[in-house]
Amino acid sequence: MAVAPLRPARPSAPFGGKSGSGGKSGSGGPGEARSRSRSLAMPAEGELLGGPAARPEPGEQQYLQQVRHILQHGHRREDRTGTGTISVFGMQARYSLRDQFPLLTTKRVFWKGVLEELLWFIKGSTNAKELSAKGVKIWDANGSREFLDKQGFSTREEGDLGPVYGFQWRHFGAEYKDMHTDYSNQGVDQLQKVIETIKTNPDDRRIIMCAWNPKDISLMALPPCHALCQFYVLNGELSCQLYQRSGDMGLGVPFNIASYSLLTYMIAHVTGLKPGEFIHTLGDAHIYLNHVEPLKVQLQREPRPFPKLKILREIKDISNFKAEDFQIEDYNPHPPIKMEMAV
Repeated sequence: MAVAPLRPARPSAPFGGKSGSGGKSGSGGPGEARSRSRSLAMPAEGELLGGPAARPEPGEQQYLQQVRHILQHGHRREDRTGTGTISVFGMQARYSLRDQFPLLTTKRVFWKGVLEELLWFIKGSTNAKELSAKGVKIWDANGSREFLDKQGFSTREEGDLGPVYGFQWRHFGAEYKDMHTDYSNQGVDQLQKVIETIKTNPDDRRIIMCAWNPKDISLMALPPCHALCQFYVLNGELSCQLYQRSGDMGLGVPFNIASYSLLTYMIAHVTGLKPGEFIHTLGDAHIYLNHVEPLKVQLQREPRPFPKLKILREIKDISNFKAEDFQIEDYNPHPPIKMEMAV
């Protein structure tokens, strides 16, 4: 399939407006001071100092454009799974959460999996079998006996993933023993601290939750891919930015977009705010070689309007959310596209 090339960014003039000074230098007089003052004035809304702002791709087109860019400009790299990838370092997309929910439509995204996994994280669980019992098998491979043995966890019970996301969110710094231990009141409950700070000091620039704990990395079946998120309150809206160190564009990224958008909806609900934006920043954004052809199929599909997400009852404590509290409306995706998970 032919893929349209990316449009090059328009070069902008240096800060302050016009480039060049006509060859003149020196301290100048009052006229030059007034000119400098004018040049440092705030730009008009919708403009950049170097010219008009480029119009960003809307909604799902951002994701599709990222996939196109990686296919066209990415670099071949080896990876821990032995599958091989095409990779680009550093990408960002912004998804509005205002009266819509960014569940991709160019293929059906496993909404039940997104929802149940997030509730499992919020619970602080590290037991893959709990999630599997809900019909969500996405962690089964990483919790299997074969995989754990291969990672050197031969004495660990099958299904015990170690101190992964939920443990770090709710018990950061606690000593991990096993998936059955009660860690109540141990470590730092980062998620609750985020919620309390949003309520009491919404302008704080330190509203951060981090799953990357160097002390515990060696104990995890899989180190965190989505490593750190930060929250931002403005005009009664809550926005979230995720830094994802490693993004599997075919399987993982559509899931991650929905997951952190859902988390933003949930935190906004319990703090009395409205959802604003989800900003997704990727480090190593990659396409596995066995996902190239399925993604080419996806790129041929026309995106449809995002669905809406409704929370069906009033919840004060984020730990009290249940799967039946959420309803996706007007989701009309294209059919699923099968892609194999690299383990």
